[in-house]
Amino acid sequence: MKKKIELSEFEQQIADQLKAGKPLTGEDGIFTPMMKRVLEAMLAGELASHMKETSGPGKNRRNGQTGKNLKSSLGNFQIFSPRDRDGTFEPEIVKKRQTTLSSDIDRKIISLFSHGMSYNDIREHISDIYGIEPSDSMMNQITDKILPEIAEWKSRPLEEIYAVLWLDAIHYKIREDGMVKTKAVYCALGLDLEGQKEVIGFYIGENESAKFWLQILLDLQQRGVKDVLIACTDNLSGFVGAIQTVYPHTECQLCIVHQIRNTIKNVSYKHVKELTADLKKVYKAPSYDAALLGLQALKDKWDKPYPRLTDSWYKNWDNLSHYFKYPEAIRHIIYTTNTVEGFHRMLRKATKTKGAFTNENALSKIIYLTILQAKEKWLVPTYDWKNIYRQLFIYFEHRLTN
Repeated sequence: MKKKIELSEFEQQIADQLKAGKPLTGEDGIFTPMMKRVLEAMLAGELASHMKETSGPGKNRRNGQTGKNLKSSLGNFQIFSPRDRDGTFEPEIVKKRQTTLSSDIDRKIISLFSHGMSYNDIREHISDIYGIEPSDSMMNQITDKILPEIAEWKSRPLEEIYAVLWLDAIHYKIREDGMVKTKAVYCALGLDLEGQKEVIGFYIGENESAKFWLQILLDLQQRGVKDVLIACTDNLSGFVGAIQTVYPHTECQLCIVHQIRNTIKNVSYKHVKELTADLKKVYKAPSYDAALLGLQALKDKWDKPYPRLTDSWYKNWDNLSHYFKYPEAIRHIIYTTNTVEGFHRMLRKATKTKGAFTNENALSKIIYLTILQAKEKWLVPTYDWKNIYRQLFIYFEHRLTN
């Protein structure tokens, strides 16, 4: 014999709704009138508390109630909000002029926005789930809520020492003064002494320049960064000088991948495969001396069909070859800017549906939300970090000890 289960009136209503195949939310759902009753009870409680402070002979009194239509994740419904005669009652649970119970919807819109969805796509998605069609201005207001958080994040104090700093820029189109302009997003990504990666700053400026990078490095210094062991950059003119102006003891390793791209970009397609194999004998060489021999062989072979092909290698050799003096584990981390470019790939994925951004704030919001996603992926320290740190300590003992 089955045991009889006693259900409350509300539980029975839910069971009846499910048996009848009716929705639990929406105009006909059982949860919607429940939410209405809860909100009205809470508003009544708020007014009662307010009246204790303001009522009395010749003082404030209750003054009926006002109907208000609300949109929520449970559906649309009407509530009645109580009033006082003096008009001093300011409800907190549902504020005056508030028409949406938006906490859940806000989170959903921000989440969809962070994954690169356009406002039109977000609107369709929210409409399917909640039966609400948020306007562009509403979605702007919701996503603008993170702007103060971005400002606070950009001014937060940083670690005193970073083992590695990767610096690179990515470009986006932004509407400004009635025109579409291409602007650079300067990204600084650091590896701290615990082996943790983090984006320590992003800045929006004109086309990439060493002068702007200098301003960024000064900002990082003001926020507490006293020393950087190794900085990895591309071969932007004046970049190394800008770094060493602020951090004179920092080793600057130029990105090998950028150097290779610049080398093969003007080479005939039929020679690219062979040239790439010869370049590999340089940057994958087991030692500094072997790399230098490989570079000389490259010059002897390729400077005839392509005059001055290796000039930039020789000109920048000091900053291209720093990584040869380190063990393989450190070499792998510093010989390219692939780490920050990996973050740039995340940005491109999040912005692939965008054309030109309406302003810098619109771009900043999606960059910051992408940073939060990256932070979740970088919870685990760099592989074999204890061993890498011991190796770094051998080369930078004095600076790390201090």
